[in-house]
Amino acid sequence: MNDGLPLAAAVLPVATLVAGGVSLWPTRARVAGVWAVVCGVGTLAALTAWGTGHPHVGAVALTASLMLPGALALLTYPSPRGWHGVDFCAYVVVLGAGVIATTRPDWSVLSTMGLMSLLGLFGHLWWRFEAADEDDRLAVLWVSLVSVTSGLVTGQLVFLTTTRVALVVGSVLIATVGPGLAVGVLRPRLVDVRGLIVSVVVVVIVVSVYLSLFIGAVSVLDLAGQHEPSVGVLAAIGALAATTFHPLRVMLRGVIDELLFGDRPDPLDAAARVVDRIGDDPVLALRAIREALVLPYASVWSGGVELASSGTAVTHLRRLALQLGSDDLGEIVVGLRQGDLSLSAGDEHVLRIVAPLLAQTLRARALAADLQTSRGQAIAAIEEERRRLRRDLHDGLGPTLSGIAFTADAARNTLRDQPDSADELLRGLRADAVTAVGEIRRLVYDMRPPALDELGLVPALRQRAASMRTDDGRSMRVSVEVPDALPELPAAVETAAYRIATEALANAARHSGADEADLCIGVDDGRLSVAVRDPGLHGQPWTPGVGISSMRERAAEVGGAVTVLGGEQGFAVHALLPLA
Repeated sequence: MNDGLPLAAAVLPVATLVAGGVSLWPTRARVAGVWAVVCGVGTLAALTAWGTGHPHVGAVALTASLMLPGALALLTYPSPRGWHGVDFCAYVVVLGAGVIATTRPDWSVLSTMGLMSLLGLFGHLWWRFEAADEDDRLAVLWVSLVSVTSGLVTGQLVFLTTTRVALVVGSVLIATVGPGLAVGVLRPRLVDVRGLIVSVVVVVIVVSVYLSLFIGAVSVLDLAGQHEPSVGVLAAIGALAATTFHPLRVMLRGVIDELLFGDRPDPLDAAARVVDRIGDDPVLALRAIREALVLPYASVWSGGVELASSGTAVTHLRRLALQLGSDDLGEIVVGLRQGDLSLSAGDEHVLRIVAPLLAQTLRARALAADLQTSRGQAIAAIEEERRRLRRDLHDGLGPTLSGIAFTADAARNTLRDQPDSADELLRGLRADAVTAVGEIRRLVYDMRPPALDELGLVPALRQRAASMRTDDGRSMRVSVEVPDALPELPAAVETAAYRIATEALANAARHSGADEADLCIGVDDGRLSVAVRDPGLHGQPWTPGVGISSMRERAAEVGGAVTVLGGEQGFAVHALLPLA
């Protein structure tokens, strides 16, 4: 033994031992793991005997290890089942072939018994696959994948290369059976094994066709008298045969996919169907995508939250970025079909075509929800204002007008007999009327200050600031800074800005202890900025009161916000109100 054969043969027992030991840990595969360990120990003993000058003993031990405990590891994988007639037949055929091959170490007997053992094992695995649940099916597919692949490749190497090369490569390939046992039990959903099987089958068939074409062409040349064609001729034959590789692989992949998993959609037809069916409901849009592409699952996520989904989630997913807004990046998540290791280029192209439409649907739904919320807030604000007006009219203006009516009746009754009393009543009547007019003006002012309609926002604020006084009667010096021109303001924003500014100035006059303040009005990134600062407080602690809450509520009514700060530099109120 030389030329790398010992090293290649050493891979087999080591890999089998490791895989068997790992498989012992899970509960359902411990029996198969025990037989795998026995197979590894026997193979290691065979290698030792072969390396110490006993090739006959090593060959017998290797045959016995592979065809008895090795076969039992496959027969009991992934877990032993109740005794069945199929199990009995498989055990008789496989173990009988192993015993005959071990006791009759002849190449012809070994090859025949090896073929019988393989047929028995594959027949038993097929029956186990049909009768098993989903997890056991995946385990059987994994061990079938590595077993069939290593067997087919080793068989082709026997015909194409020397025996030594076939033994070296075959030993390495057969060593993958042990890890296949472990993966099938521990991580059966590592990747979709069905997709791997389809890819391996396609590649094996295409390579076989390529070799058949090449060998057939060389045979034709041999019959034509070209017994030893030149290297150039062989290269030309190989190149011509290679031109069939890719189209044959694509065709076979489509045929096998259709046979095993059903018809797959044409990408252009799928895109047309999806575009026609996408509406304003993201769930229906995802269902259209899933049905058009024959996908088991589709969903949309944003910020780690699922916004909508359709179908049943699967293990193997693929994610594509989805632009939901200028600053909002989401993703569309789809489940892979059985037998697919990834999305095809056509499927991915369809998803990239429909992704903007889906994003538009989600944005429209979000805008509709925002509009509904805004409408609810507006209705609530209107109702609240109506309640306030009803309360003010009932509790304030109502009694005043009632008093005027009663006083008018009394004056009428005493006008002839007691003119002095009537005159007194009329003077009180006028005072009540003046009070009623003042109350009406107050109500109108509370709804919208008349100065805004008469003067505009900035002149009205200047007028109001000029009348501000501190608690001790000093006039407030208010510096008003505004840009040369302000954009046209919505009425609600204009009212909110006026109320917030006047309330902030009133707070500065009452609580800051200073007789000066700054009022700055400007436009910042599509928002009206209103800032009031005073040099009072000087770091003294302060507690927000009703005025601060009122300013925040007024800003929130138009979708804005108010920030209030107090520190060493004084007191500051800053409001940002959206212009749109």
